[in-house]
Amino acid sequence: MSESPPTTPVCYRHPGRETYVRCSRCDRPICPDCMRDAAVGHQCPECVNEGRRSVRPARTAFGGGTAGRHGYVTKALIAVNVLFLLLSIASARGGDAAVGGSGFGGLMGGSTPLTEWGAVLGRAYLSDYTLGGIAEGQWYRLVTAMFLHYGVLHLLLNMWALWVLGRSLEANLGRVRFAALYLIAGLGGNVAAYLFSSPRAATVGASTAVFGLFAALIIIERRLGRDISRIIPILVINLVFTLAVPGISIPGHLGGLVVGALMALVLAYAPRGRRTLVQVTGGALILLILLALVLFRTAALLT
Repeated sequence: MSESPPTTPVCYRHPGRETYVRCSRCDRPICPDCMRDAAVGHQCPECVNEGRRSVRPARTAFGGGTAGRHGYVTKALIAVNVLFLLLSIASARGGDAAVGGSGFGGLMGGSTPLTEWGAVLGRAYLSDYTLGGIAEGQWYRLVTAMFLHYGVLHLLLNMWALWVLGRSLEANLGRVRFAALYLIAGLGGNVAAYLFSSPRAATVGASTAVFGLFAALIIIERRLGRDISRIIPILVINLVFTLAVPGISIPGHLGGLVVGALMALVLAYAPRGRRTLVQVTGGALILLILLALVLFRTAALLT
């Protein structure tokens, strides 16, 4: 009985291609188009994809993804702030809105229809003679105010600080945790402005969130065992500036600083085994406290 001639192996994905190379993981024959370099030999596409699914993604020291090193959230926040300023200028049809109009070097001035609509405002009559403010149910102001600015100089100062602080914090925390820090700190500063400012005083600016980032950077860098001696003087200068320049919202800046510090402590010192649960719970608790304070202030203004 004659033996059948040996058959030449063909690629399992391309049956018309002969090959003597086999996947080092599943041992199936693969052609050059299907070869994927591996630590030892070559692997087929399916084995490569399976290997990727089994590898845990890299995490930062605080549980975030390493994609934060690209600074996408920081760049997005800056873009949103710039967009809001352009819309603010457009709502006023240009003019003084682009340069500030009044106040310290144009820093505090240039009110526009958009800033009037979105500023932190307790309870007061607006330019159209309607009664508005957070106490009147316009709670959106607690969020929109952190993206609005009085003029270009006001915006540039805050965006420079956000660029410097944000990239470092986002790289250490990851995108989601950094975004939560920014928004909660900004909200905390706006709640403080609502609590402790005159009901008729309008407040806008990303500085509530920026002061929270200052506090967070100190806490995060300290947690990582890094030197913070260069950060403290910058924060002190900004605090002096806040206290010395008329028209700046002192409650807003200090509120953002305190709430940003609290959120940073939650993110930095959550136990490793239950890190995400503790971080989410801590952030939710801070939000609930802020909500209670808003309700308290609203009740006081309406009585």
